[in-house]
Amino acid sequence: MTLILYAQPYNIDAEGFYFRTADEYAKTLPTIKDSFGQPVEEFEIQFIDGEAIDCDLAKAWNLSQANFAAYFDAADTWHDHEKTAFIIAVGECGYDFDPASVSPNDFEVDLYHLDSLKDLAVQFVEDGLLGDIPERLRFYFDYDALARDLGVDYSETRIAGENIIYRCG
Repeated sequence: MTLILYAQPYNIDAEGFYFRTADEYAKTLPTIKDSFGQPVEEFEIQFIDGEAIDCDLAKAWNLSQANFAAYFDAADTWHDHEKTAFIIAVGECGYDFDPASVSPNDFEVDLYHLDSLKDLAVQFVEDGLLGDIPERLRFYFDYDALARDLGVDYSETRIAGENIIYRCG
């Protein structure tokens, strides 16, 4: 799906414009004049249309005139799991980033695509992270208690309609 952004002028005497690429923005910008014929220079950049993950990426990116071109590159080249890692790192964990050189690998975030902390507790037991628990005893294991304990280090969020369990590094 094509991304569509909108340049909303801060000048109330001017009309904004939609654009799909940084080049389209650069070509249209000089043609925008206010009702007095003066050029308009400052715009708020708004996400209009695209995939849900790209909408969440735009929110975390905090789109502006200074960084939307790098956003287009990231939205176009990053995989969904990289976008998710970025969204959580910046939006939930408070990491800073430089739009000119950011990589989703810059952030230390553990991600699990699970519905709840209890599901994470079950996965940890099945993966043997708590040691060897015999199969016959797993029925008696208190997954709810483990889930509450995991809640100290792990959090939940929803990105593009999917529940994500994460831990910031």
